Amino acid sequence: MKLINVKELLKAEVLCNEEMLIIETDSAFASDLMSDVLALANKELVLLTGLTNIQAIRTAEMLDIKCIIYVRNKRPDENVIGFAKEKGICLMATKLTMFTACGILFTNGLKGADIE
Repeated sequence: MKLINVKELLKAEVLCNEEMLIIETDSAFASDLMSDVLALANKELVLLTGLTNIQAIRTAEMLDIKCIIYVRNKRPDENVIGFAKEKGICLMATKLTMFTACGILFTNGLKGADIE
């Protein structure tokens, strides 16, 4: 599934790096705890979180995660958006809860991340 499909399914707004919407992904991981993301997630997935600070961007960078989707209408500040832009990470925001967003993506074929 391309990130543009993820955007449309979640009625998400792209906050930066819109040109990355052509990237394909086949899995997602959802957590507000970046320690869980670091411990459990594999690469090349979409991360759903409500954590809007710089830590989420640094975690994505370490795992080569190309897209972070903020749920519950959460939005990072301009510094975080600028850092994500610099690191080549697409940011999106949706009004949906994490549970609903995950359900929509799963129902439409995106699988949960393989736990290493």
